[in-house]
Formats: sequence, C-alpha cells, structure tokens
Amino acid sequence: MGTAVRTAMGMGAAALAALMLTSPGARAATSAAAVTPAVAPVGNPAPQPSATPVPSASPVSSASATPSGSATPPTPSATASPSASPTPPAGARMHTYSYGPHPRQIMDVWWHPTGPRRPAVFVVHGGWWSGGDKKYMTSVTRYYVQQGYTVVNLDYRLSGDAPWPAQRTDVLSAVAAVRRHPALFNTDPGRYVLLGFSAGGHLAAAVGTYGDGRPGLRGVVGISPPVSPLSAYEDGTAFGTYEQRKLRRAAVRLAGGCSPARCPRVWSSMEVPFHATPGDAPMLAVHSADEFVPPYQSEVLKESLENVGVPMTVKTMAGTFHSAPLYREPGVAETVRAWIAARLAQPAR
Repeated sequence: MGTAVRTAMGMGAAALAALMLTSPGARAATSAAAVTPAVAPVGNPAPQPSATPVPSASPVSSASATPSGSATPPTPSATASPSASPTPPAGARMHTYSYGPHPRQIMDVWWHPTGPRRPAVFVVHGGWWSGGDKKYMTSVTRYYVQQGYTVVNLDYRLSGDAPWPAQRTDVLSAVAAVRRHPALFNTDPGRYVLLGFSAGGHLAAAVGTYGDGRPGLRGVVGISPPVSPLSAYEDGTAFGTYEQRKLRRAAVRLAGGCSPARCPRVWSSMEVPFHATPGDAPMLAVHSADEFVPPYQSEVLKESLENVGVPMTVKTMAGTFHSAPLYREPGVAETVRAWIAARLAQPAR
C-alpha cells in the first residue's frame, strides 16, 4: 500500500490495522463469498447455473451474466404504477422491471427500439445507503437517453432492508439482467458504464472493482463517492461535522450495525481501494474540495488502481456541494458526459 494510502487511512485502532494487514488472497476470498448469483425476475423461473458467477440473494449457486444466460426477459414490476412512470423522450421507450423478489429490486429501463444497438448507462442513486430513490435520478436518466444511450435507473435494497453486500449484489444483478437481453433493449452488452451519486458512487466503484473486471464495463463515474467507509468512520468521530458523524453512522448500518473492530471482514469488503485489480475499468470521481466526503477518499482509490495499471481521474471543484448539487455546478455534467462518451465510443476489447 502506497504512502498516500497509509497517510489517508492511518487510523491507529488495532482493528483497523488488522484490516490493513489482511492479505490480498483473504480479501479476495471474502469478496467472493459475499456475492451470490443473479436473481430471476419476479414471476419467472430462475435461470440455470453456468460457469460465470454473477450476484443474487441466494448464497448457493451461480448464473450466467452473459447475454445468452436466459431466454426469459425481465417482467414489468407489480410494485410500479404505470401512471407514475416518467414519459420517455420521442422515439424512446421506458418500462419498469423487477430484477429480484424484493420491492426495491426494480429498475427503469429506457431504450431506443430502432437503429443500431446502443451502449448503456446504469444510474445508481445516493442516500446514505439507507434512503433515496431512483425517481430523483429521472432528469439525469432522461439526459443520457437524449444522448442516444440505453439508460437503466435502478433501485436497490437499502441498509435497513439487508446489510452489505446486498447493495453491491443488487447493482450486479440489475446489470446482468439487462445484459442478458440485448435484443429486447436494443443495447450492446459489451459497452456500458456505471454512474453513481454519493452512496451510489460507492456502489458503482465497488462493482467496478468486483473480481478482476466486469464483462462489458467500460468505466465508472462517482459524484462525491464515499469509496472508503473506513475513512468515513474515522472522520465521523465527535470532532467531525454533523454530516461526517451521520456518514459514520450510515456506514455502520451498512455493515449490519457492526463496527470495524467487531466485523473487520465486512468492512474490508466495503472498502473499495482494497479490491483494485488489473482488469478493473477506468474511473472518474468528482468531489468538492470542502465537502464531507473529501477528495482524499478517491485519491486513495486512485493510487490503488494506478498501482495495478488502471487509470483514474479525480476532479476537485471549489466549495462544499455534495452529490447532485455538485453535479449541477458549471462544467461538471459536461465533464462527466464527455468522459462517458469517450469510454463508450471505444471498440470492443
């Protein structure tokens, strides 16, 4: 681990030190054990296992993440009201689908039924891992649909519904469900990016570093992503700001109410910089210089990724804005759009 990582995360507590000393092999085993196979859409039989593992709520078998993994498309969600659905831009379609049995395992898929198959953008909302909703990402979703992409705006189980790694599992499951049905959504399963806001940025980065790269993933963007829950835990002591203390409590809830000292393996699994591998996709993170999720969290991840040959860009803006308000600052959305366009324009690897 490099100097910047040791400096940023030099916490002193014995339990956290033990986390730092966890071997890469042990961390990989913990990560692999934490994620399980893809959930079948509600009302349909589960796809049969294959050799390619993807996430689910079941800790037993694995199912294919490839487009040919299942012939059964996702089904419209019974929990979503069609009258409440946003109207897609002209020429596009939108439906809400279930990708698992939990009420929050739903996603709005926006796609263009004509023309060439489009690359996809998966949008992951924030909310301290314990709140938030995909409806708050509708304007961002519509913008990328208008740019010509397939866009998936997804909900996931919150920390009050299930502890980590359920949230990462859900994002992986939603991605796998869409990639299995490229013809249905007229999309290219070999070209997609993840765009996450705040806690959603942490989930996007956690997916981006899961295993040694994800099939088809071209890049990960995080807006104010708390990629280092251990750092957030330390920043949120009695000397931290109100938001930092709130983030510390939120990270503990994500870990199932367990502190780093009591559950070091869970916290190690949540810590994105611990899982950088050469096959990971490039990343972009945007922070405000003085927000409660400081830029150094992403700088830690940047060092870990670059140590294994994966590029990452950390853009820092003046001020204190966090997440969506930061995204609305002049130049931020444009920077993200251009970065995503460059990543998705690249030919298949």
